[in-house]
Amino acid sequence: MTRQRGVALITVLLVVAIVTVVSAAMVARQQLAIRASSNQLQARQAWHYALGGEALAQSILQRDARAGGQAPVDHLGEAWALPRPAFAVDEGEIRVHIEDLAGRFNLNSLVKNGQADAAALAQFRRLLLRLQIAAPYAERLVDWLDVDQQPGAEQGAEDDAYLLLEPPYRTAGRRLFDLSELRLLLDMRDEDFQRLAPYVAALPADHGLNVNTASALVLSSLGDNLSLGAAEALVEVRRASPFRDTAAFLAQPAMAGNTLQGTALAVGSQYFQVTSEVHLGDRRLALVSLLQREQDGTVRVLARNLGQPPRLPAPSAKGER
Repeated sequence: MTRQRGVALITVLLVVAIVTVVSAAMVARQQLAIRASSNQLQARQAWHYALGGEALAQSILQRDARAGGQAPVDHLGEAWALPRPAFAVDEGEIRVHIEDLAGRFNLNSLVKNGQADAAALAQFRRLLLRLQIAAPYAERLVDWLDVDQQPGAEQGAEDDAYLLLEPPYRTAGRRLFDLSELRLLLDMRDEDFQRLAPYVAALPADHGLNVNTASALVLSSLGDNLSLGAAEALVEVRRASPFRDTAAFLAQPAMAGNTLQGTALAVGSQYFQVTSEVHLGDRRLALVSLLQREQDGTVRVLARNLGQPPRLPAPSAKGER
């Protein structure tokens, strides 16, 4: 009898141990499921907040178009370009930043009608020089964009150079649609890409540089005789009174001695980049959207990117981005 009671007690203890282990596993799995659901809910909430920031930017640009009339002038004193405070939401905040992409050098302007554009090529070389980048990215980008297989310069690169890489690939033979494609250039270094990225854009080839929003560094690349100091003087002039047309820009004393034959200039823009940065609890999300504003003021989304680092540029002391 005593032996039977001992066996029964051991059996009961074994059952209790098994039930305890199973219960603990169920509780842990339930906690994991709750945590996963919470993360998914927070991620979805952050995504919709970011879309709200994008919608706000669209509304601001539409109002700006209506206020600009038939010949809109886009400059850094307008509402879309001014820094705005963060918008508070439950357990977080949303920050929205709008940038005029026409204020950057347009990489696609290097090739027009299938041929290298001499003026744009010279300007891009000057920009690389200002940024202290010695690699021949200008020549290699021309070969990347054109449709032929003949290197345009001694340091250019066509398919035969890229097919030797691991893994091998070919040149695009078309315009850039996203700035990240620049990373595919032969021997493109990450530090060079990071240094160049804030000053360049991938827009249609015929879109001109907006002299009202371009940084002093980009403006200085317009001519060999245009120093960085002279370009900063142009920035000061437009801060007091934005250029109403390109003729007013070219008439500035700083532009004396600089002939811009074949260089497309503008005082307005159609393309804007919107960064919606969301902080929600311990989550951080940045949505980078490419917007196009039509002549009638309609604003549409061309692309969205979640692969950008979640940080917004702060204006410098001189009001540049």
